[in-house]
Amino acid sequence: MKGGFFNEVRIVFRLMAESIVFAFSAIRTDRFRTVLSLFGVAIGIFSVVTVFCAVDALRKNISEGLKTFGSDVVIIQQFPFTVDEGEEYRWWEYLQRPPVTEDEYSYIRSNSETAQTIVFSDYFYGYLSRGRNSFSDAVVIMSTEGLEKIINIGIAEGRLFTSGESRGASGLAVIGHNVAQELFPADDPVGKRIKVNGANVTVIGVADPQGESMVSMMDMDNAVIVPVRFGKNLGVFSSNAQIWAVARDNVSQDGMIAELRLLMRSFRRLTPVEKDDFAIDRMSFLMDVMDSVMGTINIAGLIIGGFSLLIGGFGIANIMFVSVKERTPQIGIQKALGAKRYVILTQFLAESAVLSLAGGVVGLVLVSVATLFLRDIEGFDFTLSMGNVMKGLAVAVAVGILSGLVPSYSAARMSPVKAINS
Repeated sequence: MKGGFFNEVRIVFRLMAESIVFAFSAIRTDRFRTVLSLFGVAIGIFSVVTVFCAVDALRKNISEGLKTFGSDVVIIQQFPFTVDEGEEYRWWEYLQRPPVTEDEYSYIRSNSETAQTIVFSDYFYGYLSRGRNSFSDAVVIMSTEGLEKIINIGIAEGRLFTSGESRGASGLAVIGHNVAQELFPADDPVGKRIKVNGANVTVIGVADPQGESMVSMMDMDNAVIVPVRFGKNLGVFSSNAQIWAVARDNVSQDGMIAELRLLMRSFRRLTPVEKDDFAIDRMSFLMDVMDSVMGTINIAGLIIGGFSLLIGGFGIANIMFVSVKERTPQIGIQKALGAKRYVILTQFLAESAVLSLAGGVVGLVLVSVATLFLRDIEGFDFTLSMGNVMKGLAVAVAVGILSGLVPSYSAARMSPVKAINS
């Protein structure tokens, strides 16, 4: 019993090996017809896998930008990230809201029992210079102490602000990687002075390079961080003020948000019937939006590639019908010698899968060629991962099996006598 089972398995594998030989024989016999049929599979796999790679690259780029902030961060600001489904984004109403202030930050910090870290920040775009070197459109971030607990700021050289320096109005600064490269191409920036909108500041630290991202809320590489009170003395009007908060370990984010809302309403003396004139947003919302967008892109790519795969599948089915017709006497002999239906079915399905797999390999080669041109795009890491290779091959095999089902089933149901005499 056991030996019979292994004999059947051995026969199936031998027939599958013969099917692979037949598949390549079909490619050699009628190359033009086969190439046209496999072209659809190749283009379909190219489209699908390219979308997979693009989505991976986008996801990585966006994740790099968002990982600067923790997903547990909550932001109080004038404009919301979004509104509830079905509602209109009334920017003209949000524009009338008062901006978040440092006094509100102080009030929340003094009264909050749920927040572990609370930071006030504001920013504007300024002009930096040092001697003949300059840097235009730099992000000037004005912040209270604790910004490094909200934003992942690594220090390559020097140090961050002390608590006293953050609360003071001293002209001190931590500069981003690109700023340091432009203003100090050959010098150590730490301890030297630069000008921020004409005001002198002393560099005490240089941040680690963050890299480019499509969704970075603060471009730290092109930024200079100064104490908030010093920044206000620069006389630049800004409505980008935000209060950042992170909940304590034993407090839920929803609980902290509820408390922050009460404290903001209390400070602004809003009555129970009045709407909030501020927004409280979660950083995790951006990750949810990203997943939704990536899912839509994936579906669109699958639809586009699906049309090409459909054409290729019909081409492979046509090849298999021709193959079945040409080998009908052989099928009759196999069945006369005792070959079961599943053996014939497996034989032709394997041949169909190999043909489709050949087209899939060509599609993957095209993707790998495309990566050579796309990988040089700055901030966009377009690569063909092994995971996407396996997905592409799996899709190709699935298309081949589906395309070969009907012709394979027709071959398996043939009568041995009619097949031999045909």
